Amino acid sequence: MSHDHHGTRRVGQVKEVTSLSNPIVKDIKALANKKDRDETKSFMAEGLKLVIDALELGFEIRTLVYAKNVKDKPQVVQAATKTVARGGLVLEVSEKVLSSITRRDNPQMVVGIFTQRWTSLRDIRPKANETYVALDRVRDPGNLGTIIRTADAAGASGVILLGETTDPYSMETVRATMGSVFALPLVKASPADFLGWKKGAGVSVVATHLAGAVDYRTIDYRKKPVVLLMGNEQQGLPDELAREADALARIPQAGLADSLNLAIATGIMLFEARRHLLTLEERA
Repeated sequence: MSHDHHGTRRVGQVKEVTSLSNPIVKDIKALANKKDRDETKSFMAEGLKLVIDALELGFEIRTLVYAKNVKDKPQVVQAATKTVARGGLVLEVSEKVLSSITRRDNPQMVVGIFTQRWTSLRDIRPKANETYVALDRVRDPGNLGTIIRTADAAGASGVILLGETTDPYSMETVRATMGSVFALPLVKASPADFLGWKKGAGVSVVATHLAGAVDYRTIDYRKKPVVLLMGNEQQGLPDELAREADALARIPQAGLADSLNLAIATGIMLFEARRHLLTLEERA
């Protein structure tokens, strides 16, 4: 197929953009602000792998942006075709425009703008052998992204965000999830809603806490679906949440460091809670 034919076939579907002041580019750049993401209910994912993951998992794509020099890569053509078929806009841009969109000097060559997807807490009905992570006021985007990625890797079924948390759809968090943000249900809830939900959800809430806690390895994670409740980076878990937990867990430590990073602690808890469910053969 000659490039000319290719070009004519795509006329009217692909917009070429080289100007940094193009209004569409300005709108995309505005997604760096939470306020704009909230208002448009959209977010940005960088890199071909993430864009393909999102498309395969049925996320609604609004705009696909790619650098001119990758326009003939089969996967880029495929992503563009899917975007057009689903009613999205395709932009072919200069590297300068891409750099300004992603705020990076050597940006990924493909960027997708997608619609956010949230699950309602009342639609979460934990089944046997399911594990959820509930995070109280998580503040750090890198921590949240790493936790979503780790929860996905451990085979958890969703992440519940309690109170004022960092945005899972910020660029930094999406980047840190390595695509797992598309794979796991995300829930936003108030602590009061969470405690109300817990009463009827048939779950065992295991909270990490310093006071009155037992060794995290001695807890029974098998009898009910488990919700791992993790406190905020600075203050840990507030009493009103800790009080309502079915078990309080602590990870024994030695050495000079007197605490663990939140994402690491969550990872340790996740793999312990799911130890009886994980084998190497599954991934073969």
